[in-house]
Amino acid sequence: MRLLTIGAFARAARLTAKALRVYDDCGLLPPAAVDPHSGYRYYAPEQLDRARLIAALRRAGMPLAEIRAVCGLPPDAAAEALDAWWRRVSADTLARGRTVALLVDQLTERGTTMSGNTNFRYAARCETGAVRDSNEDTAYASDTLLAVADGVRGPGGAAAGAAAVDALRSLERADAPAADLLAALADAVSRADRAVRAQGTGDDRPASTLTAIVRQGTRLAVVHVGDTRAYLLRGGELSRLTQDHTYVQTLVDQGRLTLAEAGAHPDRALLARALGAGGEVEADLALRTALPGDRYLLCSDGLSAVVEPGALHTALAEADDPETAVGRLVDLAYAAGAPDNVACVVADVPA
Repeated sequence: MRLLTIGAFARAARLTAKALRVYDDCGLLPPAAVDPHSGYRYYAPEQLDRARLIAALRRAGMPLAEIRAVCGLPPDAAAEALDAWWRRVSADTLARGRTVALLVDQLTERGTTMSGNTNFRYAARCETGAVRDSNEDTAYASDTLLAVADGVRGPGGAAAGAAAVDALRSLERADAPAADLLAALADAVSRADRAVRAQGTGDDRPASTLTAIVRQGTRLAVVHVGDTRAYLLRGGELSRLTQDHTYVQTLVDQGRLTLAEAGAHPDRALLARALGAGGEVEADLALRTALPGDRYLLCSDGLSAVVEPGALHTALAEADDPETAVGRLVDLAYAAGAPDNVACVVADVPA
């Protein structure tokens, strides 16, 4: 058998001699022979396929320990293992991206100061829509609390959504330090979960989504469960502050569906998290800083599911005040057929 020197093998495999020595040391690609006197490594041509696979996996960012496991599998099993690893990496990258975006936002906000006595200017609408004969949505707005909820599962849905929002009303009068705001909101979410569960009777076990913003001076605490949403229009750019807790969004996060496929999926409304459903509720909580000129939108999926983000952006950006913005958004939902209830809250931070 003709052997290749480490240099020749490295060139053929498009690796460096240093990389080959590392792969030897960790048992991933040992040489076919080692000169007993000089310690010089020699490789067989049959090892090139494995070397090239290792090189490709390293370029993709796979750790050496996982490469060793993949290389020990038959081709079909190795392909499945590689696909599963990439889905995990994609989901983790998405989560880290959200964390980085939040940190960038917080650091940017620290460079801007404003009065601590800022009040929202707000408007709220809650419409039955063009198809439904009942309204399970709730929309609420005040100087210190913005909230939308979407009750689900039968006739108790409307009461469940209303109960979820009512459980947050005590925070309107709270005077806790900003550092304690998230803890107070977490307690309120637990009360909201219990309040929704209390609406159940017999086999009727309603649930509810909830998205809310609580203001404490210039600090805003955001809570989110389900597929109601919160958006922020800042500096002409519209960004989404919440991530849907749905079965389909989970598939998107795992890289198993594209956003376009998710929008047409038959189970796109199936909730993965909601108040009153399953075990102890898990809500997303975040702290933000209000900046002059901010415009916030909270809405149910009766708006976000039928109106494209570009149209939401235009309606929010071109309206002179929250009342006008809410009216335009509701009109857009009806123009799209309004197949579901529509809850909508728009609030401005004065410039």
